[in-house]
Amino acid sequence: MSIIKKIEAEHIRLDVPAFKAGDTVKVHYRIIEGEKERIQVFQGAVLRRRRGTTNATFTVRKISDGIGVERVFPMNSPFIDRVEVVSEGKVRRSRIYYLRNLRGKAARIKSKQIWE
Repeated sequence: MSIIKKIEAEHIRLDVPAFKAGDTVKVHYRIIEGEKERIQVFQGAVLRRRRGTTNATFTVRKISDGIGVERVFPMNSPFIDRVEVVSEGKVRRSRIYYLRNLRGKAARIKSKQIWE
């Protein structure tokens, strides 16, 4: 194993749950304001997930006061406290950028049916 891969292996987080595009997630993000530290929750639909080792990211989109807000989170960031999967979505694409152009009911993502 090369030196670079050893260093990357030290920084990879293993506590992130499995999720994909279309899922609704809550990202608990640690924010430092001056000397104070707080956790802010960002809940929305996952638009894409960029795979990789230390450069893996995922994009989350939410609607705040009628305006779409997107945020890209580094997967292995130490500022992410935890990621919760709220619901699994049923989509046929790995990048659902088409949600940006949809409004109201058309922008809904069907939930995945689990048959037991």
